[in-house]
Amino acid sequence: MSQTAHAQAASATEPEVLYAVDDGIAVITLNRPERMNTISRPMLDLLAQLLLKADADPAVRVVILTAKGRMFCAGLDLVSASGGKGIGAPTETVRTTIDIKKIPPTVLFNMDKPTICALNGAAAGYGMDTALGCDIRIMAESAKLAAAFVKRGIVPESGGTWFLPRMIGWAKAAEIIYSGRTLSAKESLAMGLANDVVPDAELMPRARALAAEIAANAPLAVQAAKRMMRVGLSEGFNEHVERVYLQLLPLFRTDDFREGIRSFVEKRPADFKGR
Repeated sequence: MSQTAHAQAASATEPEVLYAVDDGIAVITLNRPERMNTISRPMLDLLAQLLLKADADPAVRVVILTAKGRMFCAGLDLVSASGGKGIGAPTETVRTTIDIKKIPPTVLFNMDKPTICALNGAAAGYGMDTALGCDIRIMAESAKLAAAFVKRGIVPESGGTWFLPRMIGWAKAAEIIYSGRTLSAKESLAMGLANDVVPDAELMPRARALAAEIAANAPLAVQAAKRMMRVGLSEGFNEHVERVYLQLLPLFRTDDFREGIRSFVEKRPADFKGR
């Protein structure tokens, strides 16, 4: 049996998205390597479900999103679509409304748990939007961000037109989106789209080390900080300061706040419980 056949047989017995939790870190792995982790309809639904599961689990403090194989995600499954089935197929029912509450881009944006995207390979189209939707991106040296939307006759449908102008400014975002440009890991780092670029073999150790550093902090405070950053994107300064103050008051009453003070005074690492 060929290597490809072995991979296809293995993937047939596994879900298209894998989920594991260890030491407060949930790792969600796209698992369709034989199709370059292109997104099928079942995969889309399962990814959203697992993101929601991680966000609701008190044992999870940080989420790492990554993928199996040489690609992070090559976008939507256009092969299936061209064959008359799957997302974007001509036979799909035409709708004038869509429920976005439980699709991955919206779920990612509204999650309280911090998210790290460990880009093991190229992220194209939907894959790029998904990576941009995470809080932090760590890229393997071989990874790329490919804004190939206009080359396929579509727009960045899952957040790219919202994220890119805010991350790198209108002019650079326009250049990348209008041209459908592919950015190397080095270019992504220089633009501020990646937090770090590491050798391929060091990707998951680096992502886990950062996740562990975040998970060691008071989880309620980390999640509150994320919420405040999110709402701050659409608020004026005075309204935002008032909201942050109101968020701060309940944190003063937590066991974690008292533990943070004690550990500081006692000059020891804090042991936060998330309550």
